[in-house]
Amino acid sequence: MGHGKWDDNAYAAARTFRAAKGIDDFGYSSGLRSRPRDQWKAHPSLDPLDVAARECRDSAEHADSTPIAVLFDVTGSMRRVPQIMQGKLGKLHGLLQRKGYVTDPQLMFGAIGDADSDRVPLQVGQFESDNRMDEQLRTIFLEGNGGGQKSESYELAAYFVARHVVTDAWQKRGRKGYLFLIGDELNKPRLEARHIRRVIGDDVRQDIDPASVYRELARKWHVYFVLPNQSSYYDDPQIAEHWHDLLGQNFLKLDDPGAVCELIAATIGVEERVVDLDQALVDLADVGSAAERDAVGKALVRVGSRKLATSAAPPRLDGPDDVTLS
Repeated sequence: MGHGKWDDNAYAAARTFRAAKGIDDFGYSSGLRSRPRDQWKAHPSLDPLDVAARECRDSAEHADSTPIAVLFDVTGSMRRVPQIMQGKLGKLHGLLQRKGYVTDPQLMFGAIGDADSDRVPLQVGQFESDNRMDEQLRTIFLEGNGGGQKSESYELAAYFVARHVVTDAWQKRGRKGYLFLIGDELNKPRLEARHIRRVIGDDVRQDIDPASVYRELARKWHVYFVLPNQSSYYDDPQIAEHWHDLLGQNFLKLDDPGAVCELIAATIGVEERVVDLDQALVDLADVGSAAERDAVGKALVRVGSRKLATSAAPPRLDGPDDVTLS
């Protein structure tokens, strides 16, 4: 995985073709919904069960790979936000390429549900560098349920990325990847061992504190949680407090869910210190609407992300460190 190059023209042509032929952009999801609920399941390419690892590797084409994972909540509380975001995320790689914010980006997409109530609580794709990432997005199942208790299984997704994703960026260069979780609810109070066994297949016998999963994850990843507008709990202070306690300034509120690509790109560009926030917003004006640019600026300024561009660079690791926290 991770071979080839993204082509904006091919992406646009594919969307135009589907529209002309009346083909649903999210064909796998719409097809599955026509079946009885007991037949709902993740597409084989996105099923996390018994996956040893999703890998982000260097290649002759992409010798300095940068792993970027984007997993979004597809439960009912997100309303139409997943469809809005899914329609835009395929452009993310092209945006990163055009602005040169990061070397050799490889993107992995996935979806998060509720392990207590959903048939498909977790979907995780492969890292891609070309238009196959668009195909990956279109095979995500938008289940749209959830448990109704203001929590979803974000911690299960975090566990998978922490334990089942391997990157050359970390192993060879001690360089963190980027993980963006997009949702509007709380983590579960505990990461239940039974959910890990059923959904991922690991032989875990004790429940895990979600906070410890995020601490482990943060060793190898820059972790962000994006709370998009038009979701049920956008203005809920409990949600903001929960994620701010876990991630600090990496909790981002986004007024316009259509600006998700721009937000991710700007965040990475600033974190990499390729641009400061002001320059990132100038760049975004070239590729998006003024409303999207303004939503990105508000999201990043609100949590103090401007400091990322002016603070001293963090110390680099001397080499790979694969120690796993318990």
